[in-house]
Amino acid sequence: MLIMAFELAVGGRTVSIQGNWEQRRVEAVSRMGEMDRRTFVKMGGASAAALILGYGPFTESVWSQPVFPDYPFTLGISSGDPLPDGVVLWTRLAPDPLNGGGMPSKKVPVQWQVATDEGFANVVREGATFARPELAHSVHVEVSGLKPASEYFYRFRAGSELSQVGKTKTAPAVGASVAEMNFAFVSCQQYEHGYFTAYRRMAEQEQLDLVVHLGDYIYEYGPNQYVAPGGNVRAHSGPEIITLTDYRNRHAQYRTDADLQAAHAAFAWIVTWDDHEVENNYADDVPEAGSQTPTTAAFLQRRAAAYQAYYEHMPLRRASVPSGPDMLLYRRLVYGDLAGFNVLDTRQYRDDQAANDGTDPPNPESLDPARTLTGEAQEKWLLDNLAASATTWNVLAQQVFFAQRDFDTGDGQRFSMDAWDGYVGSRDRISNFIRDNGVQNSVVLTGDVHNNWAADLKANYDDPTSQTLGSEFIGTSITSGGNGADTSASQDAVVAENPHIKFFNGQRGYVRCKLTPEMWQADYRVLPYVKQQGAPVYTRASFAIEAGNPGLQPVDTNAVQGTSISATAIESDTERVGAQERAAKRGR
Repeated sequence: MLIMAFELAVGGRTVSIQGNWEQRRVEAVSRMGEMDRRTFVKMGGASAAALILGYGPFTESVWSQPVFPDYPFTLGISSGDPLPDGVVLWTRLAPDPLNGGGMPSKKVPVQWQVATDEGFANVVREGATFARPELAHSVHVEVSGLKPASEYFYRFRAGSELSQVGKTKTAPAVGASVAEMNFAFVSCQQYEHGYFTAYRRMAEQEQLDLVVHLGDYIYEYGPNQYVAPGGNVRAHSGPEIITLTDYRNRHAQYRTDADLQAAHAAFAWIVTWDDHEVENNYADDVPEAGSQTPTTAAFLQRRAAAYQAYYEHMPLRRASVPSGPDMLLYRRLVYGDLAGFNVLDTRQYRDDQAANDGTDPPNPESLDPARTLTGEAQEKWLLDNLAASATTWNVLAQQVFFAQRDFDTGDGQRFSMDAWDGYVGSRDRISNFIRDNGVQNSVVLTGDVHNNWAADLKANYDDPTSQTLGSEFIGTSITSGGNGADTSASQDAVVAENPHIKFFNGQRGYVRCKLTPEMWQADYRVLPYVKQQGAPVYTRASFAIEAGNPGLQPVDTNAVQGTSISATAIESDTERVGAQERAAKRGR
């Protein structure tokens, strides 16, 4: 089998990086029989790329003076991917959001405005576009001509209806000296497991330049397939999602949540996905074991539907428009001279999980240096960014646990095959590049695991005295896993087994970060419960990193609110994997 390879200079020597993901993609398409990618895209309907970039087919029939059966902005508004001169503004017309949107098969004119004040007395940019049925009547406006590092208000109009008002903020000018920025990162919001109170508290209490979502924005399961410890409190609408209509309706259900809408309206967002936006633990073109779409052809058709629906519901630029089952999501956003955010995609290009997935000892697959989590092109892009970076802080915003995490508290070792521990070669290439090229102030942001952790990145995780290369902040879920608890004996044992891991907390919430040229402070903001509405938010612990001095420094801790110690309330990694395996079986 042909193995793709390229070479790059690392610390004065040449390193060969190999992997076979692109060849597997070619072989996967060939296994569809006589179906090439162009035919595949036609099979799944008109490509979103064709619609956005202006070559058809698409609807030309216009509903020029719409009178909606109900309020059309039921999914709210949002902004994202801020640049120094502009942002993306998003909305979708959906008067009947859970039943396909309730719109006719006609394009609808939508006006937009950007102002410096909430009352729109000083409108600085405005225009009109079409909400097209081929893209679920979603709207993505790439506004330009704004001032750097400035707050703006925005809104939409369709027919006689006005949307909610949103607030956004542009990035600082390229290379500008930035004294401070504040952002929060979030992930994993299983609708059935609790209420999105964390978003409400974020909108009410935080002053942020940005929100970074690290994936699992929706979950694919049918009602009560994936059950939180102690049971679910809400229900998904409809069975496990597979078709484009399914994914659109599921995104719409999540987007109707008032707390989530409040956070979108309050801040600009940067988004990336993990697995549940398509299907649990998929790897490139390989579906989950026991999938309802088990063949390559069926899964790629499902993936194309999921990717299109994701684009339709996120404030993303044209660069991320999907083409069939492919979508470019990794990208870099820079905040002056202070921070560069390398936003990664660790699902679309990865090799299949080692040892049939799960939690396993090191094995030939997990240790194989030819295997990749990111794909060769994305890895090279990341290393090039790190080499050329002129910012104080170099951020990797991504999905799965980067630092080594040994679950075996005895003499052996046991690691998650879905995380970077299952792709040791990929992790080593990035870590070695940071070490050998003197990349300063590297910080990894992680979601996925439904619990808070904090860890240092080591040159050799089996030697606690080895060089510290950076740090990783792992954020808990918004709701996934239910109420949770502060800790348990088993989680404390895992922390003790891994001396580079400095913190664990099993409650829900988000991580708030304050960056200056001298210091990074991360505050773990958590809620005592999410299965009832109205919970307060508080800071459980804070950690700092001093610029130029890698390694976590504890700043503060606060008393636990809610359940302190519970082996049953915390959804550990083993229990999370088991619950999702049971969910897959219920869906068959």
